[in-house]
Amino acid sequence: MADGRDERLPSDARASVIVLATQLEATQTMLRSLDKRIMKQHRGNEASRRLETIPGIGIIGASAIAATVSDPKVFRSGRDFAAWIGLVPRQDSTGGKQKLGPISKQGDRYLRRILTQLLARRPFKVVAVALANKMARTAWALLAHGGTYRAPRLGAAA
Repeated sequence: MADGRDERLPSDARASVIVLATQLEATQTMLRSLDKRIMKQHRGNEASRRLETIPGIGIIGASAIAATVSDPKVFRSGRDFAAWIGLVPRQDSTGGKQKLGPISKQGDRYLRRILTQLLARRPFKVVAVALANKMARTAWALLAHGGTYRAPRLGAAA
């Protein structure tokens, strides 16, 4: 270490690490810039701000839903909206018999409390899709009917 450099890495490896570190810094700078743009878009969009009030949606989810669904009235119900997203069981019908197939596997205090019980009885992905489905239906209701999310009262949830 005569010139003050750490000689534990060969010079080619050290050069590669320096290039990777520079790329990482540039990526982090770009992500911070994108975060600022998303936040500005979110703050300027009333529907996005209302959607953010739903537990589990967050700023990115709210911004994405508000940007994707320009007119929530094109869906007749929250179920139609959830189906459009892909959060309902696939229907396999044959010979007049309807069968619900597998779903494309993907908070309120009551749900948090029963989630551990539900996870004990059902696979993780099924529970995740059920919660995503509920969030999608709630998001549609807020977009279609206005207002902000209000957590259900404890008496009503039981």
